[in-house]
Amino acid sequence: QVQLVESGGGLVQAGESLRLSCAASGRYLVINTMGWFRQAPGKQRELVATVSRNGRTTYGDSVKGRFTISRDNAKVALQMDSLKPEDTAVYYCNLRSVVDNAWGQGTQVTVSS
Repeated sequence: QVQLVESGGGLVQAGESLRLSCAASGRYLVINTMGWFRQAPGKQRELVATVSRNGRTTYGDSVKGRFTISRDNAKVALQMDSLKPEDTAVYYCNLRSVVDNAWGQGTQVTVSS
């Protein structure tokens, strides 16, 4: 069983930055990907960014050029720059391995206009 704990969410004004962090704990074989998804009220959960075992990254279209994902072993961070009100959501850390698809409890990011 893998446990994920997110931190770093908060309230910022449009144009400002936040850095989210996620730490994984527990016993697992290998990590295929770690990443971030978000869900705003009344909307479906959507991809924000992922990073694979070999360091390859993917980003949702709405955050390309503004967000940067990085990974260090079982820790993953999301640097969010030039934040927009539409980035307001609960951000969830995700870890995928051969045997796991784990989610954190989420951290709230609110961007005021």
